[in-house]
Amino acid sequence: MKITALDMDARGIGHLQNEDGTNGKVVFVDGALPGEIVSVQIYRKKAHWENALMTKLHQESSQRVKPKCTYFGLCGGCSMQHLSADAQVAIKQRVLEDNLWHISKVKPKTMLRPIYGPTWGYRYRARLSVRNVTKKGVVLVGFHEKKSRYVANMETCAILPPHVSAMLLPLRTLIAQLSIINDVPQIELAVGENVTAMVLRIMKPMSKADEALLKEFADKHNVQWWLQPQGLESVELYYPKTPQLDYKLPEFGVKIPFQPTDFTQVNHHINRVMVVLALRLLAAQPHERIADLFCGLGNFTLPLATQANEVVGIEGSVILIERAKENAAANGLSEKASFNTRNLFEITADDLRALNKFDRYLIDPPRDGAAAALCEALIQLSISNKEFLPRRIVYVSCSPGTLARDAGLLVKAGYVMSYAGVVNMFPHTSHVESMAVFDLEWEI
Repeated sequence: MKITALDMDARGIGHLQNEDGTNGKVVFVDGALPGEIVSVQIYRKKAHWENALMTKLHQESSQRVKPKCTYFGLCGGCSMQHLSADAQVAIKQRVLEDNLWHISKVKPKTMLRPIYGPTWGYRYRARLSVRNVTKKGVVLVGFHEKKSRYVANMETCAILPPHVSAMLLPLRTLIAQLSIINDVPQIELAVGENVTAMVLRIMKPMSKADEALLKEFADKHNVQWWLQPQGLESVELYYPKTPQLDYKLPEFGVKIPFQPTDFTQVNHHINRVMVVLALRLLAAQPHERIADLFCGLGNFTLPLATQANEVVGIEGSVILIERAKENAAANGLSEKASFNTRNLFEITADDLRALNKFDRYLIDPPRDGAAAALCEALIQLSISNKEFLPRRIVYVSCSPGTLARDAGLLVKAGYVMSYAGVVNMFPHTSHVESMAVFDLEWEI
């Protein structure tokens, strides 16, 4: 079978052959790359497509590389390690362009150069699953196996920071010694500038001996333990009490404290580059008023406050807004950065008018996108109150599909897509982050 393309899950795309030699049903082949000729074994059949495993490689792609991780193919954490890093980025760029065109018939005037950086040791946030496999007499700590609920038997991980990868085996030993060995389902990891925090999910109270073991591990491996006995609201710092978890945006002199369960970007290096590019594209002027929608802890709000006259961060979570206010105060930016709690998935044109005019928007929504409500509100403003429309919008996206949907709505509101490009936040995975710039058509 000849592989002609790659889908969004990094599977090779081929076709069964009809009797007359024409292409038949689409086949998605795990592990195959464009340009390769492979033998396959079908493992799932549907009316219009089939899934298959590559059983033999007859003709190899020049873009194929040897995976760095020995667990690639077993572990579900990565899907593209067999593809060169440059080719991964090129494929993600094509995914972005295809989504924009096929979903909303939108093409950017200019494609931005992709943002990419270190491809290994980049994952500063992760959820590690824990499983005591009594039949094998081993505790497993790591990611799930590919398309499975089982935890991969992994001793190292190339995408985790090296010091965290080196802790996977010691973590196994630690959990195996706890009295609650069968009641620790996961460990949430968050790495800051100087702190490596781990949130231990515990289903039962620890014994005094357990507590002593955790403290000994923390001292030896320079780890800060947090405990989660119930839901996220139960997460509390356990040991040691200091220092504080944070990350820096050095280009703006900003430091952002956070808790391990707060949303922060997985890849700190790429986040710094992304913030710099987003602010350069937004091009806020010293006299302007800027809105940062879905502002979270202030990842964009605080750097913007060093450039604009006024920045208003808007977010649906009361907890995040309070934390963003604290972060603004800690950075001496409270006079220029203010924050508003508002459900942006239900916002109306009247709500936008009530917030008064903003010169520019920065939008960094969750995977669901900026939501039809916000885009529809801008469409309504374009009909009734054009003076309230921001002249430029920078949209940071973690889903090319929802970005494409929202791009179509923004075009209806009178915007054109001036720029778009990918941000390779998650190397070796099929996850596509991107950034787009929209300008009012009559302002260009």
